[in-house]
Formats: sequence, structure tokens, C-alpha cells
Amino acid sequence: MGKRQHQSDKMYLTTTEWSQFYGGYKKSSHSGAKASFRRLPLSHCCLSLVPFNHPYIDPQGNVYDLEAILPFLRKFKINPVTGKPLSEKQLIRVTFHRSTGESSSSTSADGSSSTDGGLVVEYHCPVLYKPFTNNTHVVAIKTTGNVFSYEAVEQLNIRASNWKELLTDTPFTREDIITLQDPQHLEKFNIARFYHVKNNVRLVDQDEEKKKQSSSHRLNNVSKDTQDILEHFNNTYKAEEMPGEPDARRPDKFNAAHYSTGAVAASLTSTATSVETQHQPALLEDHVVRYARTKTKGYVSLETNLGSLNLEIYCDTVSKTSDNFMALCLKGYYDGTIFHRCIRHFMIQGGDPTGTGKGGECCWGGAFKDEFRPQYSHKGRGVLSMANSGPDTNKSQFFITFRSCQHLDGKHTIFGRVVGGLETLKAMEAVETDNKDTPITPIVLKAAKVFVNPFKEVDEQLARERAAEEAAAAAEQAELRGAKRKRPQGEEQLKPVRSGVGKFLDFNKVALSSLVPCERNSPPSDLQVRHGATSISSRRLSDL
Repeated sequence: MGKRQHQSDKMYLTTTEWSQFYGGYKKSSHSGAKASFRRLPLSHCCLSLVPFNHPYIDPQGNVYDLEAILPFLRKFKINPVTGKPLSEKQLIRVTFHRSTGESSSSTSADGSSSTDGGLVVEYHCPVLYKPFTNNTHVVAIKTTGNVFSYEAVEQLNIRASNWKELLTDTPFTREDIITLQDPQHLEKFNIARFYHVKNNVRLVDQDEEKKKQSSSHRLNNVSKDTQDILEHFNNTYKAEEMPGEPDARRPDKFNAAHYSTGAVAASLTSTATSVETQHQPALLEDHVVRYARTKTKGYVSLETNLGSLNLEIYCDTVSKTSDNFMALCLKGYYDGTIFHRCIRHFMIQGGDPTGTGKGGECCWGGAFKDEFRPQYSHKGRGVLSMANSGPDTNKSQFFITFRSCQHLDGKHTIFGRVVGGLETLKAMEAVETDNKDTPITPIVLKAAKVFVNPFKEVDEQLARERAAEEAAAAAEQAELRGAKRKRPQGEEQLKPVRSGVGKFLDFNKVALSSLVPCERNSPPSDLQVRHGATSISSRRLSDL
């Protein structure tokens, strides 16, 4: 205290002095993950940081395991330690000579040994038989890949000028000597300075990532009851259906509904939806627009081996079922099929490509809902109706009645009737069947021809109207941008009569039409022209 309170020579140690100079915590002395120097043992891979099994080195002497370095190079093409470009051809295979001995102890931390099952593996020099430790100068010969201690190479090769490899007598040069470990320069073994560690460059294992995302990844020890609950949950869990892509269609006067999408109300009352301030009309489905415009019936001819059946399809009232039948006929779905079921005084059934009565599907795939109309009933002969296996299971099969079957009303969708070929229908009913109601003589539906298709006409009309709407909208936008609208054909272009205001007004024609009317389709006489000119001049004088 006093006037010497700010001097540097204090009677106590400051925090900085304690941590940096005299004692206490220091990063350099820390052996954890935050240590400034973390030593990688010689027997470990510089990429995976675990003991290697198939050692390869780069030109700088960094050791890698083949299973770890190959996928890394194929993806990143850089040296994991230095970050410089590195290719697979630059890798050199090396051979570490080792001796094994039985031991129950764990792997030593001196960098010279690793474990292989229950054995301790110790690497040594094949010439001097000295084990490799953290203080051993270790080199490799590039031409052969054998690893020696630098002491053996220096005494038996360099000093003796014997430039042949000590094990194989393969010639080599001084440049072929690659240093793997130098006790005087251990910076290359500092894990904290590795490029892939500093920049977090690593290969992502998809299986490991999926396991990490699992909620039970960190559950190591759980009870039997918890395991049963988790197993039951995994077996019964169903992921939520993700919302599909937004509808790319744009609303127009054809598919715009009279109600909105409700996005404004949802954004006002919910924080889970994005903010919306403008009302947008909801979009009607394409089939709703098509069916609303269909006002006529369709006509189809079924050609069989017994004759032809002409059908009238109720496209205007039973639209979806009729559309399905028309689409299947157009793509030849029924061609070559058979009527697999025929019951006299009841009906005949077909439309199954498999011919078993268990196959078939609608033109959209799967099945669609029933369409019951109160004005239609299974009364009389020749009613065309859909076959199904229960409510809302309509696919491709249909049947034609031989008599009234009003007990089927409300169970099967009626979508047409026979308007021609009753003799063919009578011949079908007369065919003999087996005990499974299958015709003994096959009744083959050779082809289904569509004569009148109202849905196609509606599609063409919609396309024309939409094209006209787009052209009108484009012309309006062009006019708003300053472009001139095209003059309709047949309209005469006005020519100026004089200069100044009213340059397009022809007073002679006005006088003739207003003062002295002349007969239609006859040219005016000279008297009428003079009288008109005099009246115009008198008007001008009276105005003055």
C-alpha cells in the first residue's frame, strides 16, 4: 500500500506469475485433451490414432494404417498431418519387425508396443534387436520398406559406405533414408498440430451417425423392463408423414375455389405457421374441374368372340367411375381379358387381367370410393356396374346384369348400360359354366373401343380457354409496361385530316350525316355537299 502500491516488485505471487512461471496449472504440463503437446506413439496411425495393422508411410515419414488412409485420400486427396496434396501412389509400404510374448497386462504407453489379442507386440530393429522406444531414432529404407534403427544404418551403411540394404542387399542412396522418429525433433508426433485434428476433417460413417441420432445411443446400463419398453416402442413407432412439396399450380378462374386456403387465419392464431397477410384462393383438384364441366355421356364398344356390346357410360353423373373405365379402355387394359364369371339369370363379370377375379387395379393405382346415385338402380337387363370386394374397393372389374338385381343397389356403383348388342348378351348368358361359375368356353374381350370420350373434349376445351386467358393476361401486362396493343384485324387506321386539335374529325361527314340525310348505299349529291358546307360556315360565323 502507499506510494509503492503500483510497483512490479510485490511481496506476493500474482495469478499470472503463479500460472506461467513458478507453479500451478500450465497447459504444457496438462495431459488431457487441452494439452499443447499430445504425443502420438510410433506404433499408432496418424489418422485413426489407434495401433496400425498394415503400416504405410508418406514421404515425410508419417505412419498410417492402410484401411484408414485409403478412403481418406480418395475423398479429400490431402495429407492428414500437413494438409498438403497427397496421392495414393506416394504412399510407401513399410515392414516393422516385431516379437510377441504372452502377457495379461495392457498396452504400454512408450510408443513401442501394442496388443494383439492376449499378446504384447514389441517392435525392434531386425539387425541390432533393440526395441523401439520414444527415444529411439527410427528410419525406413524407401526401396525395400524395412524399418531399422538409425544406429544400425549409420554404423553399417553410412560410415562403411555400404549402400546396400542390410537384409536384402538391395542398393539404395542417402535420399532413400526416411526418418520415422527422431528424438530431437518430436514435433511431427504432436496430435494437436495435425491438420485433420485442427480442422475436424474426417470421414463420416453413416451407421455411426445414425446410432448417434438414436435416443438410446447413450444408454449403457438399463434394466430389463426399460429394454422391453424400448423394443416395443421401436417395433410400433411410425414416423410422421412429412408434408409434401407445395402445389406448383397457380390459381385461375377455372381451378380457384370460392373459399381461401385459411393461411391468414392460421398464421394469426398459431405460432407454428409462417406469417401470411394475403388471402389466396384454395385450388380445386384437376379432376374436380374436369368433372364439373362434363355434361354429356360417353360411348364404348366391347368386341368379344361372341359379338359386340355397345355401352352408354354415365360420364356426366358418375364421373370418377366413368373416367376410370374410359382410361382403362383407352390404354388397352381390357384387351385380351376374359369374362371369368357368368351366372345365368344374374350377371356376367370381367375386367380382371389375371382371369381369376382377384386381380386388377384402377387407372390411378389401388382402389377408389363408391359413387352411388339415387336415379340409377339395377332394374332390367344390361345394367353396367362395378364389381368390388366391399365398400370403397372399386378397381377395374365390372359386371353386366341379365335381369333386375335391385338388392345390389347401394352396394355396387352403376355407371352405364347396354344400348346395343343384346343378342351378344343373350349368347353370353347361354354359355355353359362349371361348378365355379367359370365359362367352359372362354368368352374373350378382344378389344374395347371408345367412340365418344367427354373427358377428352373437356380437357381440350380447358386447354384452349387457359391459353386464351394467358394470352389476354400477357397483352394486359404488355400494355401496362408501355407496349402498344395490337389492333384487331379489319379495323381501319385513322388518318389525320388537319393539324392541331381534332385532326381526326372530318366535318364534312358530320354535316352530311346530321343535316342532310341521304339514302343508304348512295353517294351524296353536289347540292347536299354544298348545303352541308354552307351550314358549317354559318355555324362558325354565328359562334364568332
